[in-house]
Amino acid sequence: MSVVGQARNPDGRPFSIKTFLLGVLVGAVSLGALAAAIPEKTSPAEFVQAGWEKLFPPPDNAAFLADNGKQEGVVQTASGLQYKVLKPGTGPSPKATDTALVKYEGTLRDGSVFDASEQTPMPVGAVVPGFSEALQLMQKGGEYRIWIPSDLAYGESSPGEQVPPDSLLIFDVTLLDFISAEQMEELRQQMQAQGAAGGPPPAP
Repeated sequence: MSVVGQARNPDGRPFSIKTFLLGVLVGAVSLGALAAAIPEKTSPAEFVQAGWEKLFPPPDNAAFLADNGKQEGVVQTASGLQYKVLKPGTGPSPKATDTALVKYEGTLRDGSVFDASEQTPMPVGAVVPGFSEALQLMQKGGEYRIWIPSDLAYGESSPGEQVPPDSLLIFDVTLLDFISAEQMEELRQQMQAQGAAGGPPPAP
């Protein structure tokens, strides 16, 4: 009799090495079939994720926003835009006619980044409606996270491969500064005058 005794299954039956090896072989064949089924240029993790989403599809945009709107600190406007103040700013808010200087990062619901900038000027009234509305709620130095429904973004159209049609857009936005239309016009005229005169800019 062996010192360790004969190995047994959980149900008490003797454990067969033949059964064990057969199980290993079946598992190897299954893994081989799975590997063969993975499309080219698709990682195993992406393949499993796609299969998981087929079994348990994520909520649609409306359901996502309904749930997100219940989260602490999230505010929903009459248009359907949702935002959360990460850091309040100070002073007045820009108007649609102003030009804002912003830092932002835009992501989709799956977390993929489709656009980002450390500092870029934006005509407040010339961006997608949801982004324009959010900028007009902010003050200088403020940091917001905003959720833009597709109908306040690009709708059924797509601005590029990274943003599919009907995408809900999520932005982290910092309003660095803004300038009014009148100030912008003054600056433009000063630059034109300097260019015509060919001289250095006037002292501040």
